[in-house]
Amino acid sequence: MKTIGGSRAARMRTINGANPPGIGIRGLKAVVLVVCCAVVILPFVMVISTSLADEAQIVAAGGYVLWPDRPSLAAYQAVLQNGVVSRATLVSIGITVVGSGMSVTVVALLAYSLARPGTWGHKSILFVVLFTMLFSAGMIPNYLLIKQLGLIDSYWALILPTLVSGFQVVIMRSFFIEVPREIIDAARIDGASEIRILLNIMLPLSRAVIAVVALFNAVTYWNAFFNAVLYMNSPEKWPLQLVLRTYVVDRSAIGTDLPVETLPPQQSLQMAILVIALIPICMVYPFLQKHFAKGLVIGAVKG
Repeated sequence: MKTIGGSRAARMRTINGANPPGIGIRGLKAVVLVVCCAVVILPFVMVISTSLADEAQIVAAGGYVLWPDRPSLAAYQAVLQNGVVSRATLVSIGITVVGSGMSVTVVALLAYSLARPGTWGHKSILFVVLFTMLFSAGMIPNYLLIKQLGLIDSYWALILPTLVSGFQVVIMRSFFIEVPREIIDAARIDGASEIRILLNIMLPLSRAVIAVVALFNAVTYWNAFFNAVLYMNSPEKWPLQLVLRTYVVDRSAIGTDLPVETLPPQQSLQMAILVIALIPICMVYPFLQKHFAKGLVIGAVKG
């Protein structure tokens, strides 16, 4: 039996055309994997460590600290004083939640309508969607449009300009097209309307692609600050990224009662600001990660 089993394993290796990798190859793969993980993890460790370090440690380390000897939260206290960052965080969370929800809804509706054959004008609309992936109006026409619509210094100016992405429409449309036609025909025979088919069949089947689209939109809305620079005039309406960018550029802009001379070092403040900006996305990503890999390959060419 051992001989039969061994010969069978040998035949399988011959058929597959490859032998199991040796110890040296496996060790080399392990070393490469460890190096890649270190390249990814070490910058995050240095960012957090530098945000907790004092000026003497930063100067001694040449700007970035790998492990602080005397960790301190002074940089976070300086940034979070007077509620400016807290208010900006709430603004960014609101914009991200509302913008991502509206964007996923509009993209799903548009993609489903473009995926159904026989929809009136779907070829022309699809051409317009694809055209936006190659060309844009530019900053000045966009500003004039927002001004004409009366959205200057309005939160909608931070949501509507990036509400629909042509790339996301194409990705979701590709998934809807791949859903077997028989499922949709069976639903129509049972009397389901287009809205019911979309809500009860298509969307539950497309959780992976919806998770990817939602994550892309959330990251876009959370990290955007240039639209706020253009359209927001009131500092109390600034999102978090614009407030933090102001702190990075000018340390004296931090709303604190402490004199500028007693503030933590510039590197600690910048790293603390970076950590604050990363925390929300890092908290959301683990819940969507299981759908992320599957959603990225939806609509890909299959051999």
